[in-house]
Amino acid sequence: MKTNILKILLFGVITTLTAQEKKETIGSVERINPEMDIYVPKGSEVEILARGFGWSEGPVWVDQLNAVLFSDVRNNKAYRWDDKNGLSVFLDPSGFTGIVPANKKAGSNGLTLNSKNELVLAMHGDRRIAKLKSWDEKTFETIVNRYEGNLFSSPNDLVYAKNGDLYFTDPPYGLKGFNNDELKELPYNGVYKLSSSGILSLIIDDLSIPNGIAISNDQKTLYVNISDRKDMKIMAYDITSKGVTNGRVFFDGNELAKKDNGSFDGLKIHPSGTIFTTGPGGVLVIKPDGTHLGTIRTEKSSANCAFDSSFKYLYMTSHMYLTRIKL
Repeated sequence: MKTNILKILLFGVITTLTAQEKKETIGSVERINPEMDIYVPKGSEVEILARGFGWSEGPVWVDQLNAVLFSDVRNNKAYRWDDKNGLSVFLDPSGFTGIVPANKKAGSNGLTLNSKNELVLAMHGDRRIAKLKSWDEKTFETIVNRYEGNLFSSPNDLVYAKNGDLYFTDPPYGLKGFNNDELKELPYNGVYKLSSSGILSLIIDDLSIPNGIAISNDQKTLYVNISDRKDMKIMAYDITSKGVTNGRVFFDGNELAKKDNGSFDGLKIHPSGTIFTTGPGGVLVIKPDGTHLGTIRTEKSSANCAFDSSFKYLYMTSHMYLTRIKL
């Protein structure tokens, strides 16, 4: 009974603060290069839309809902937010349903849409990639959960290529013991490709903690964020028919990490090709040639971000907050 009361009170706090504090702002915009003004106009502020989450993650804009969906990993829920109605619970549970052994019971992490406009989730707790069967039914269908017979650790982030291939990362954040957890079945923290024809391939197996993942607009480059505090960087790979090749450091964030909190987590690609990535200090804006234009400083460690379909706003999940900034 006490647990149920606590959940009700927590939800009440979240919804009340959302409704009352829509216009509250936080943070600032650091402009290192004048070109930053092209992407984040002067005067734009980081607006708090909702607060009170355990660890907000994986936002995705859904046109048919005219809303942003995002995960609360620690509380095993996914939320919906829109301008008209504010915040509401969209999925409960969102990532752990008890179908496989798990010790953190974590919720969903990264969210995306496939070519059929179905919601696809990196289900941390269930250790699988799954899709929502329908927008109304709120039940899940497994897309993939094993590689060579072994359960994934905790799929984290995911992205579809235009040809229907699905790329995703599998670090051990969803396991209490991390790399040494007794439930970990795979010896590496892999990056995988599930082809549109259903063939699963391990395409990268030598990264310490792969996290966010994105594909360039021309479909030629795969970006993978490494969230290892000892070696924070963004990797880039050439996409081939067989997987990836020519792995290289696209952006080294180790110096930034010495002075700012946060690590490279989720990232998205602007129509211009410019990368918006969470990292030390907030959300970094980086040109395709690696030039760091500036940082949207969110004050709290930022986990992920997503554009709306018109690229008018960037939505950001930052620890306990859901925020956005006008572009």
